[in-house]
Amino acid sequence: MHKLLILGSLGEFVQLIEMAKGRGIYTIVCDGYRGSIGKAHADKAYDIDVGDTDAIVDMCRLEKVDGIITSFSDYLFECMVKIAKKAHLKCYFDVEHLPLYRDKTKMKDMLTALGIGTPAYRYVEKDFSDQELDGLHFPVVVKPVDKYGSRGVQVLYDIEEIREKFDDTCATSDCKKILVEEYHDGFEFNMMTWVLHGKVQVISIADREKTSIGHHEIPISTRNVYPSKRMELVFEQAKEILQKTAQYTGQQSGPLSMQFFWKPETGVQVCEIAGRFFGYEHELTEYAGNFSIEKLLLDYVYDEEQIDQTFAAYSPYFEKVSAVLYFHGKPGMRVVNQEKARELEKLPGVKECWLFYQEGEQVIEHGPNPYVARYYITGDTREEVDSLTKDIFAQMTVTDEDEREVLYQNQIGK
Repeated sequence: MHKLLILGSLGEFVQLIEMAKGRGIYTIVCDGYRGSIGKAHADKAYDIDVGDTDAIVDMCRLEKVDGIITSFSDYLFECMVKIAKKAHLKCYFDVEHLPLYRDKTKMKDMLTALGIGTPAYRYVEKDFSDQELDGLHFPVVVKPVDKYGSRGVQVLYDIEEIREKFDDTCATSDCKKILVEEYHDGFEFNMMTWVLHGKVQVISIADREKTSIGHHEIPISTRNVYPSKRMELVFEQAKEILQKTAQYTGQQSGPLSMQFFWKPETGVQVCEIAGRFFGYEHELTEYAGNFSIEKLLLDYVYDEEQIDQTFAAYSPYFEKVSAVLYFHGKPGMRVVNQEKARELEKLPGVKECWLFYQEGEQVIEHGPNPYVARYYITGDTREEVDSLTKDIFAQMTVTDEDEREVLYQNQIGK
């Protein structure tokens, strides 16, 4: 019997765990979240922080693990690559090239070296001079160079604001240097691909829509729609960018994803490139295109020849349309009444609803619950999905003990 280590145990891993068990694979789940839902589904579970490489390698040897897999998180991807090398397990990426996907400085340098468009940027330390930002147009986005998940990210409007907010930006960072880049106001996209024998195979391109919540706040992601209705405008250029990236990093197989912008004046400009699939939305490829990300990941570990057949008959131009709707909570508020959220789950076209908080729990920024609620919806046309989205956005409410709104009000993309 194969023994597979799945790094990560939150809700998005449950389908992967169950599919592996359905193939007769013994599943071992590991991370630092005690009592998480994935651990209840696995054959065996360990409460070890994913960053404790040596402890997990020792566990792999003890359990005689013969495969490792993860996805949906940049940090999990990084940890998997390091664990796989030490435990001598198959992995599609190598430790030496990790900084190209995990270090913003190295990634920006790579994009520049390859002639790939990206919003204009600078790196500055606390005592920077005005001249160091010459040529940048405001507003700008500032972010720490070594953190992900929107930690420390702010939208700022002049040089003095950058100075005032510098310490806030890198408060949780080990590197007291920040990235300052021009705010891009074009259309946004998420793209997931698979590198097969060194060639990029496009799985999907989605429209990524956001809602503004404050003057200095980075807009929050509120809806991603598959497939993008602007696919023809960006497909070839975006695919070429990821092909250049794979060649530069030496990646011959495995997931390769990208968030990017587009507008007529600039064409495609890259936000970030990652060596994993997107969390909380990979399900949409199955709803809209009958394409299972979990099957692809398992095939890579134990049946790699199957992947050639998968892509031989595949098209990213899906026949149906699907979307994920994200509802973010205001930090510090307490979730009390979710009755309307449960009612909306019953609407025709809603495939799945996740409510992340129990009644009485407090919304924690950057905590284990990424959202207050998430809905997956489908339709035969984009118009159907847009109409259902508007209905849910208009009706959705979660309130606290004083009947105050806990959620930010989502806006439909324009």
